[in-house]
Amino acid sequence: MTFSTLAAYEQPLKWIALALGLCSTVCIVQNWQLAAMLFGLPFCLIWVFCGWLRTEPQLKYINIVFSALYIYGIARYAIIHSS
Repeated sequence: MTFSTLAAYEQPLKWIALALGLCSTVCIVQNWQLAAMLFGLPFCLIWVFCGWLRTEPQLKYINIVFSALYIYGIARYAIIHSS
């Protein structure tokens, strides 16, 4: 499967990203940090994919940075709360 065949899924993925963004925002307001990160990570990964489809460097690189921060935050949460 190539990016061109996956391009057909771009619009549905953007709607999923919208829902994930809304869920993440509600989690932030409710102070549910782990849930906010778990909703935020796939949101960023979808936008990384969409950035690669459209060759938009700022979109993909900023979301790669945010994805790395979310992965760090989730790992840190798991380590701190594992004991």
